[in-house]
Amino acid sequence: MKVVDSISRMSTLSRMLKKEGKSIGFIPTMGALHEGHLSLARTAKKHTDAVVMSVFVNPLQFGAGEDYERYPRDFKKDEMLAMNAGVDILFCPSAEAMYPAGYATYVVVERLGDALCGASRPGHFRGVTTVVAKLFGIVRPAVAYFGQKDAQQAVIVKKMAEDLAMDVEVKVLPIVRDADGVALSSRNVYLSAEERSDAAVLYRSLAQAAAMIDAGERDAGKVTAAMRRMIEERPSAKVDYIAIVDRKDLLPLDPIAGDALVAVAVRIGKTRLIDNITRKVP
Repeated sequence: MKVVDSISRMSTLSRMLKKEGKSIGFIPTMGALHEGHLSLARTAKKHTDAVVMSVFVNPLQFGAGEDYERYPRDFKKDEMLAMNAGVDILFCPSAEAMYPAGYATYVVVERLGDALCGASRPGHFRGVTTVVAKLFGIVRPAVAYFGQKDAQQAVIVKKMAEDLAMDVEVKVLPIVRDADGVALSSRNVYLSAEERSDAAVLYRSLAQAAAMIDAGERDAGKVTAAMRRMIEERPSAKVDYIAIVDRKDLLPLDPIAGDALVAVAVRIGKTRLIDNITRKVP
């Protein structure tokens, strides 16, 4: 596995691979790798010729008072995990290289980034789309892999790629969960033992929502109210939002119909966690 920290070197390697007729599978990450990231790499390994993973903690997607400085970083561990998952190139640029003095270009997808996590984290998705657009330009992947846990992010990146005619297929793969249903996340390391136990309520509330919808409930308010009651029973949990939206355009669904996304964001102690499920409703 090659470890590359230079943008120009990564661009050269990408051009060489494409000249050789090889397809590139790309997994953008902020490091602190877990099984969710590694499952993306293993899928990319099966379907593309060369797998590139980036490790870059992107300052643009952190707001004031968020956890940029303390975000978990363990590059040696990430390097070992990436290599064992079959990654061919680990791209790890610095913030100074990605955003040099005088940097002034940003990518914004209108409306899709305003609701859900965008309402709680103003500017977050501008940071996401800007860095992903830049990484796509450097790596030039045929396919980019994202996880369903960050459902809103995936919708926005797909829209960006479509609107800007980027020559990349965006694939979204299922959430990887622990045995108790908690979605794997780099931020789970922040949780105390009690908070980690409380975090399981996110998935339990989503499972209850799924059961209600599958049983015929179409009133979004009743479903989200039941979820909120369950979550608020946990001492460390504070709901940020619970929403049922169209999976493609993220507009609210009430009554629940079509391709639905049930999404939740909850603060467990000081740690903000997100999760979701999908339902196809006739």
